[in-house]
Amino acid sequence: MRYVIIGTGVAGFSAVEAIRSEDRAGEIVMIGDDPHGYYSRPGLAYVLTGELQDKTLFPKTREAYARLKFIYKKARVTGINRQHKSLMLDDKTPLTYDKLLIATGASAIPLTVPGANLQGVLKLDDLEDARGILKHAKRGRTAIVVGGGITALELTEGLLARGMKVHYLLRGNRYWSNVLDEQESRIVEARLQEEGVQLHFHSEVQEIFGKSGKVAGVRLLNGQTMKCDLITYAVGIKPRLDIARTADLACDRGILVNEFLQTNDLDVYAAGDVAQVYDPISGRSVLDSLWSPAREQGYAAGLNMVGQGKPYVKTVPFNVTRLAGLTTTIIGAVGHGRDEDVVGIARGDSETWRQLPDAIVAQGGFDINRVRLLVGQDHLIGAVVMGNQKLSMPLQKIIAQKINISSIRDKLLRKDVKIADVIVDFWSHHLTTA
Repeated sequence: MRYVIIGTGVAGFSAVEAIRSEDRAGEIVMIGDDPHGYYSRPGLAYVLTGELQDKTLFPKTREAYARLKFIYKKARVTGINRQHKSLMLDDKTPLTYDKLLIATGASAIPLTVPGANLQGVLKLDDLEDARGILKHAKRGRTAIVVGGGITALELTEGLLARGMKVHYLLRGNRYWSNVLDEQESRIVEARLQEEGVQLHFHSEVQEIFGKSGKVAGVRLLNGQTMKCDLITYAVGIKPRLDIARTADLACDRGILVNEFLQTNDLDVYAAGDVAQVYDPISGRSVLDSLWSPAREQGYAAGLNMVGQGKPYVKTVPFNVTRLAGLTTTIIGAVGHGRDEDVVGIARGDSETWRQLPDAIVAQGGFDINRVRLLVGQDHLIGAVVMGNQKLSMPLQKIIAQKINISSIRDKLLRKDVKIADVIVDFWSHHLTTA
């Protein structure tokens, strides 16, 4: 039996681990075109700030790879012949498969304004991008950041940590408006401004101009010009669907899969950022760009490739991230609408967060320690926890397990109540009576 995995991210690597846990003899081939293979993409932000070195992004030792006994082939897949169960590679060598997993991830949506191809206009998609940014990030020079979501903030903080003067351009009137509420956005913005970031609202790049092929500045829609030495952007990501589409696999925004992560070809699976997975919470198929779901999907796909018949049940999405130095946990459905700074989905994001059913907001704490709850009829639907994280774990459990909160619902919605105390008491009582 030959298992072939396209992609070297966490979904692909988790599939290798799952297959090997059940089948010690089958041949596993992993194909990828990232020169660095498998590493932690969320760690790139900390490489930019200098908190991590490149080498710490690689979580597995040579011995761990050797134990998994798989073949790594550095190549790019140019096509899939489903009839003959074979792949076309850019080096022209043929490769057949019995079971195939597409875990190609997603790539940054490019800037499309005139001048976007000048030297010094950079994205943060992979390790090579991070190295490119560090090469250009010179102390005392000026950088402009364009975009939204977590990655734009990572870029802002990384460039700031490298001693650059940073201007952050936002098309709307606040940061990450479709996930954070106004108070949360303002907390993040205030912290950025305290660190020296200049925020520009209702600002959109119309043109990037250069000198000798290098970035020199931007012209905004309102006619204003700004000089700069570097532009970084994060305007959203797009699942890498090309090979799936040309192979006539069913696609919408991502590759559509059933509960076993199979495509409309039962020998072809998809997992991670490229897969559009059924979400039992909303009853829709959604995209995630989160490390944990990618890992879980990859592992489930691997088990199903060896015939385990294990349905993947999408759990309530959550992300623990850092926004302007403030630890923030986002759980379940918390926002709505679209973010003017992002096309589609951003990295570290989940479409589930914005599929908000009827809910009433309860909130407490208006400095940097803050909790916002989305309160449904008899259970919590979502939560944002900023600063102090002692409520994160209980809230994850309460939301994921759909624990009935009828007994504290009215209390949570009172204006003068300390939400943290109510949740801590409720959770303690639940643990002693469960």
